[in-house]
Amino acid sequence: MKKTWDIWEIMAIKYLKEKWYIILETNFKFSTIWEVDIITKLDDLYIFFEVKYRQNDKYGIWEESINYYKKLKIKKTINYYCLKKKIDLENARFDVIAILGDKLNHHENVEI
Repeated sequence: MKKTWDIWEIMAIKYLKEKWYIILETNFKFSTIWEVDIITKLDDLYIFFEVKYRQNDKYGIWEESINYYKKLKIKKTINYYCLKKKIDLENARFDVIAILGDKLNHHENVEI
């Protein structure tokens, strides 16, 4: 049985493939709690994705769920991946796929 967040990550992956992103990794872990949901490549750019799902905005929007500590964990995970794969950080960016209900929004180049 799939977990709820798996369904939304699958939806995000399908969207990315339709936009010609190459999926390199999913659920890449730097430690037991530090993870990037999806890592892709588009031309010479490596894009690291966080997938955020909300059924509605009752508990806030996606921006509120990526606080300072979450950004720190994401940044360290991206740095580790780039170091491990010998990728220049100039060729990397962080994006968020936010799903509210059944509407998907792709937010590019999110500051971390």
